Formats: sequence, C-alpha cells, structure tokens
Amino acid sequence: MPRPAASRVLLLVAVLLIALNLRPTITGIGPLLAQISADLGTTEAALGALAAVPLIAFGLVSPLAQGLSARFGMSRTVLVALLLLCAGTAWRSVPGLTANLWLGTALIGASLAIVNVLMPAVIKRDFPDRVPAVTAVFTACLAGMGAVGSGVVVPISHVEAGGDPLGWRAALLWTGALLPFAVIAWIACTRGLPAHRAPARRSSVGGTIWRDALAWQVLLYMGLQSMTFYMLVTWFAPIAQSLGRTEVVAGIDVMIYQVFCFAGSLVVPLLLRGAVARFAAAAIPAVTLLGIVGLIVAPELFLLWAVVCGLGCGAALGMAMSLFSLRARTHETAGALSGMAQSGGYLLAALGPIAFGALVTLTGGWAASLGLVAVVLAVQLSIGILVGRPRYVLDGAAPDGTVSRGARAPLR
Repeated sequence: MPRPAASRVLLLVAVLLIALNLRPTITGIGPLLAQISADLGTTEAALGALAAVPLIAFGLVSPLAQGLSARFGMSRTVLVALLLLCAGTAWRSVPGLTANLWLGTALIGASLAIVNVLMPAVIKRDFPDRVPAVTAVFTACLAGMGAVGSGVVVPISHVEAGGDPLGWRAALLWTGALLPFAVIAWIACTRGLPAHRAPARRSSVGGTIWRDALAWQVLLYMGLQSMTFYMLVTWFAPIAQSLGRTEVVAGIDVMIYQVFCFAGSLVVPLLLRGAVARFAAAAIPAVTLLGIVGLIVAPELFLLWAVVCGLGCGAALGMAMSLFSLRARTHETAGALSGMAQSGGYLLAALGPIAFGALVTLTGGWAASLGLVAVVLAVQLSIGILVGRPRYVLDGAAPDGTVSRGARAPLR
C-alpha cells in the first residue's frame, strides 16, 4: 500500500539525512593521512591500506544485508546499522591503542555496507514512481556531505583547546556529527510501520541473482567506479601537497573534487532520458578518464582536473545506484542486486587504494598510479557499454534457479 503524502515527505527527509552520513566517516581520512602518519609513525603509503578497510568490510558484510532485512525487517535493520555506525565512529577516535583506529574503521565499514545495500531497496519500495530523481538527490547529499567532511577535517584538527590542537582523532569524531539526527528521523518515520519482511517466495532471489549475467555487469560497473573514487579521494590530498599546496589547501582541493561529485550525481536523471540513456553508463567514465589524462600531462592544472574527475565520479556513483533499481522489477530484487553488486564490487574496489599506494612506494611518483586509474576507467567504459542495454535482471528465472536471457527494460 502506498504511503500517505505526508509520510513520504518525512521518509524522504530521513533518507536524505542518512545519505548525509554515508561518506564523511570515509572521506575524512585522506586529508588527515599526514597527521595520522606522523602520530603513529607509519608511512602514508602504508596508511593507504586504511582506506581499503571499510571497502573490505563492505564486501564481506554486504551479502548479509538482504538476509538480515528479510529476517528482521528492512526498517529495523537500517536502524541497527545506523547505531553501529555511531559506535564505530566513536571507537575509531578513542586514544590509546592503534587498533582502535583500524577496528573502529572496520565497524564503520560493516555498518555502512548494510545501509548502502538497503537504501536502494527502500527507495524502490517507497518511491517507485520517482526512483531516478530520489536516487539522484540521495547521491547528491551523499557526495555533498562527503565533500564537507574532506574540507573541514584539517581545520578542525588544528583548532586549539587548552592550548593544544584537537588533532586528527577529534576531527574524525566530527564526521559523525549528523548521525544522531539521522537515527531520530529514521525512528520517527518508521515507528509503527510493518517490518516489510521479504515474503518467503523471494528467498531464492539472493542465490539466483549470482547466476545472472546482467547482475555481474552491474557488479563490475559498481566495483570499478568505487575503485576510482576511493583511489582519488584517498590520494588527491597527498598529490596536491606534492605539487606544493599546503595541508589545508589540499583538503579544500579534495572538498572541491567532491563538490563536483555532488554536481555530477545530479545530472544522472537527465542522462537517463531519451536517446542518450543507452550510452550514458559508458560516457560517464570517459569524462573521468579525461581528467586523469589531464592530471598526468598537465599537473599544474590540478584544480581543473579535480573538477573534471569530480563530475565523472559523481555521475558514475549515481548511475551505479540507479542501476540497482532500474535493472530490477521489485524492491526485493533491487535489494538482492544491490547486495551482490556492493559485495563483490567493494571487494574489487578495495584493491585500488592498496595498489595505488604500492605503486607510489615502488616508483616514488604519481604517474604509474594515475596510469592505473586510467586503465580502471577504460575497463569501466567497456562495461558501461554492456550494462547500458535496457534489460531486467532475473527475467525468465526458472524455479530451479536457471536464468534465461534478460528481457528489455525501459530506461527512464
């Protein structure tokens, strides 16, 4: 049964508040790498692995999200994940053991994985007639607050209290400042509603979808765009500093990159209309590729290329999240596709920051690492040609789990 208009407005507010909390806890790390490295006595290249921790957690926990939703209800599962995100954000900033940083980050990744998987299904369930628009606004809020996180963590770390700077731990704790508001809004809009458990007849969807070719294409597209984003958001600040920019300015550079991620995500609904829809998934990584090539050949124009990369990366995330819903007929299937794509996709993406940092250590420069990003984007472009074909996953799935070729689906 459709929700009343007032209820849908409240739910939209809650969904957007959740979106505001899905990036800052991750994007705040890159600009603080130098401080963390100096404090813990670890090289920045080694700390690049820190960016991979939440991605690995995403990959390992994402397959569990759909089952948890079916067992406990989608709304309740999202709420528990938000509370765990609060706990992980606080744990990461506890002084003392270095393990707090790593284990807190892992808990952040695990909780974000569940929310990331289920929110496309929430959008499909409660806004079935507005999927591209709501997804675009959701992605824009996600990217926009991620930008704010990158831009303010360094200034916050330098704020003095009692004569001493607050430091990187306080700055990372700030990245969870809006979490209580998201929790309260989610409780308010879902209290008293049915659990929305998946019906028993859908229980085979999760297993069947792993045998669907289109679902694998969505997985690869998701993974490659995530790999590009996390390589850039982690290493843009160190690259900027190597070009002579200060720590604060480098953090602002990363913020500008993500502001244009925000802008890029807003154009996805326009790209999904008319004749261009078929080619949008391939055209988007081409924009980012232009920015990477520019950064290699003309690094003195760093800010320009950061803007270009931001537009492409933001649009790529919006496209990937739209595909979860646009390539599924029901919200249960959207949840299963989202879980599969984010599980395998984030495990694939986790290789990016590690490989990028390893190449920096081996070569002592940025050219080889940026070349890796260019290769990833070229592969994503190729996958985009395939995933852009208008079809649905699991069309023709037989009771025994075999899957026939997907039927065509309108891009809207």
